[in-house]
Amino acid sequence: MVVQNLIYEIRGKRVMLDFDLAKLYQIETKVLKQAVRRNIERFPSDFMFTLSDSEYNSLILNIRSQFVTLKEEQPASAHRLQIISDHKL
Repeated sequence: MVVQNLIYEIRGKRVMLDFDLAKLYQIETKVLKQAVRRNIERFPSDFMFTLSDSEYNSLILNIRSQFVTLKEEQPASAHRLQIISDHKL
């Protein structure tokens, strides 16, 4: 897995998708989200955010155009997809 290929630009920031970061740490996505929620005071306010429907659709088109197939574990809805901002990227 090449980390550079997992970084996208959204809202003018370099970001990673929650499930990609979880995969790098070899944990489940829900565990990553729980850890952030339990320690939210340790993170900047914009560390994790949810995509709008239009941002999600644009991202999916971008991913598919790079011949990457979404896996079953990856969300089908922007309401569940969390984005990790560039504070640590």
